[in-house]
Amino acid sequence: MSSRHPFSSPRKGNGAEGHLESTPAYPAAMKALYGACLAGNATEHLWNFTWPAAVATLHQSLLPVAVLGFFTKLLVFVAGPLVGNLVSSLPLIPTYRSLTVIQTAAHLVSAAMITYAVSFPRASTAPALLLRPWFAVLVASTAVDSLSRVSLGIIAERDFVVQLAGEGRRIALAQANATLSRVDLICETAGASVFAFLLSKNDPLTCIKLSCLISLSALPLHIFLGGAMNRLADGVFDHPEHRSLPAASTFDVRRIVVDAVATIRRGWSEYISQPVLPASLAYVLVCFNVALAPGALMTTFLIHHGVSPLVLGVFGGSSALTGILATFMTPSLVKELGILKAGAAGLLAQSALLGAAVVIYMTGSISRGGALFAFLGLIVVSRLGHMAYSVIGLQVVQTGSPMGKAKLIGATEIAVASLAELGMMAVAVAAKDVSRFGAVAVLSAAAVAAAAWLYCAWLANPTQQLKTLFPS
Repeated sequence: MSSRHPFSSPRKGNGAEGHLESTPAYPAAMKALYGACLAGNATEHLWNFTWPAAVATLHQSLLPVAVLGFFTKLLVFVAGPLVGNLVSSLPLIPTYRSLTVIQTAAHLVSAAMITYAVSFPRASTAPALLLRPWFAVLVASTAVDSLSRVSLGIIAERDFVVQLAGEGRRIALAQANATLSRVDLICETAGASVFAFLLSKNDPLTCIKLSCLISLSALPLHIFLGGAMNRLADGVFDHPEHRSLPAASTFDVRRIVVDAVATIRRGWSEYISQPVLPASLAYVLVCFNVALAPGALMTTFLIHHGVSPLVLGVFGGSSALTGILATFMTPSLVKELGILKAGAAGLLAQSALLGAAVVIYMTGSISRGGALFAFLGLIVVSRLGHMAYSVIGLQVVQTGSPMGKAKLIGATEIAVASLAELGMMAVAVAAKDVSRFGAVAVLSAAAVAAAAWLYCAWLANPTQQLKTLFPS
């Protein structure tokens, strides 16, 4: 395995070795993976823009969106390690295809519940809306959608891309990670643009129906590309790393519970013992930022603030385009600073820009057009630092995680990140009113600052194991 960082060019005089490191083991299959992610992420991002807009029309409060986010993150936190263990024990391709179907079905159920809700008189208070039966079904379908999305991400990022890149091919893995990030951000840009166009021509309810139609249309392509990827990789995913879980001869609830608890404990144990834990924890702290980023809370805040569909689309699209730019800038940043210091630079830049955005918000001038655009502009530019650390942090964690434990550690990391988001959603639930958005924004910026401090403190006192994994 090369001792140079993943983004660096191969040494001169080692052309053959450098070419091997930068070439995936299965190039055609890797392209099929990009296509599958393109089909899945495009519909996912469009959905992530449309459902908060539709829910926001049901009541003038942050509460419905915050409650949906809270229970979604709670499920991912509780079930994350179990999902990682389950995915490791099942045939990958059938599991991947099944999850795409489940996710699309969850979109349809959510859209049906929101359509049903609109047909009734609006609730007088937000708590009254939360107690209606259809809202419980909406919570369940949204949670299933999120858990499916997490599972698909674990399979793609911790298994597909690593095996298709090939063992010891750090440069190929780094390039594949960057390409997957660009695919995701292109989909985010497309989702924001399509959402803005649909919302400018239709009401939010029609938008969510059209979003479901697009999801259904993309489903066959997503399923086909998943199978094509495996065929082009000579069936490499037909051979699971671990044996399937033994089938129980009888349905033993107690045994199921004991196994589940043991799996969760093992996931936490492996997560805590990984040599790059501070880098992962920095990512978790960044996940506390649920307010100062494109997402459900920001969409709800802007809609209640009277922002036009055009501004919503430009904000979401420019945030994604900035992220794409970051994926092209990151290799140069890594060559200049080294992979670990480049990660620190990304976190510090994001922290500084979000701090400036919070200062503008807290001055109370956000109601003026210029101040609002400056506030949103700083958040957009902060995505440079966010995506730089996202790409670099993923590479750091992939390098530090043993192959056989990667999915379990990855699932546990997502569970911890969901715990962070869960806490912030609880704050949003407590805030209830849009006028208290500032408190959530301050906490979001503070969490990113804490992530930068933790990561920099880790780099200032490197262990011998860290020096071995990432020699300078």
